[in-house]
Amino acid sequence: MKTAVISGGAGGLGQALSTALQADGWRCVLLDLDTTKLVDTDSQIAIPCDLTDADQFAEAVAKTHAVAPTIDLVIYNAGITQIGAFGETPDATHRKVFEINYFAAVAMARAFQTALRDSNGTHLAISSVAGFAPLYHRAAYAASKHALEGFFGSLRSEEAAHGVQTLIAAPSFVATNIGNDARQEDGIARPGSASDGIDYMSPQDAAQIILRGVTRGVPMIPVGRVARISWLLNRLSPRLFQRLMERNIKGQ
Repeated sequence: MKTAVISGGAGGLGQALSTALQADGWRCVLLDLDTTKLVDTDSQIAIPCDLTDADQFAEAVAKTHAVAPTIDLVIYNAGITQIGAFGETPDATHRKVFEINYFAAVAMARAFQTALRDSNGTHLAISSVAGFAPLYHRAAYAASKHALEGFFGSLRSEEAAHGVQTLIAAPSFVATNIGNDARQEDGIARPGSASDGIDYMSPQDAAQIILRGVTRGVPMIPVGRVARISWLLNRLSPRLFQRLMERNIKGQ
């Protein structure tokens, strides 16, 4: 039985990815802050962990290795969004977004690097359209996702020599927390909760597209219609993309 490790495994997209993988015969180890709603089974092991806490993270990694003889896929799905003008965003908030969206993923990649080399496995980073294009009132979030893509895109060249795939999936707006914004004073919010997105897709649909791309070994997987159009348009005409993005997002 192959094993996938999924950070943010209790969230909407994490659960959708886990459900689809388990249906295909995989075991999934799910890491998340709150795993109380997850039930351990033969094919699902939930491990509570704050990825930004060094001690908790080390313990979670040790538990993962203890329950999984091999690790074949690591999905870097944990993340937060931050909505608000840069001029009103404290430096501490900007750094918090990076700690979760970028540095936690880097720490996971280091922790599971050897295991993935041993299994000729796959790194799968869950980025965003904001990882390759600008997004209004999301400067910190977009910067963290640009960094994530830069890291894994560069890691791809190193790990290929060890038989490891390094893939990036870039969804647009996935409806994982619509109606459950609970935005903090500094603009930090749960992923998929923003009300100013366009053309939302379900986490189940997003997971299907992502895993199909993994099966095919696609290095960059735009997830959904908006993501595909954004990927092409931003490459062809960044100025036009920015104009259209501002008109659609600012006008919400």
